[in-house]
Amino acid sequence: MNPSERIDELIAGITDWRGETFANVRKIILAADSGIVEEWKYMGSPVWYRDGMIAVANAHKGKVKLTFANGASLPDPEQLFNAGLEGNARRAIDFFEGDKIDARALKNLVRAAIEFNQSKSKKKAAG
Repeated sequence: MNPSERIDELIAGITDWRGETFANVRKIILAADSGIVEEWKYMGSPVWYRDGMIAVANAHKGKVKLTFANGASLPDPEQLFNAGLEGNARRAIDFFEGDKIDARALKNLVRAAIEFNQSKSKKKAAG
């Protein structure tokens, strides 16, 4: 099974509201940029990449957590981040039952993560 098929299987196995939320988050992430690649890492977690890691998602009891690898470095004008705010690098969004996902704001955050990854790549190439 390739990573996308494993993610499909994971989502299909989550039969409560978290499965639908997970599927919506994934759809929004993939819609943000056609170059995003899905991977399967960290003992069974979907991870999205574009010029570096963007985010990892997990379904936990009572929530779906989307953790941005470099979230502390990203602009968050819509204040989507609501977890992991004390970290030096990572920031997360915890989605709870009944939460409405702001697709536009989440796409913008994903695009900001890609821009951050690309700026890091350019600095390495210049250095």
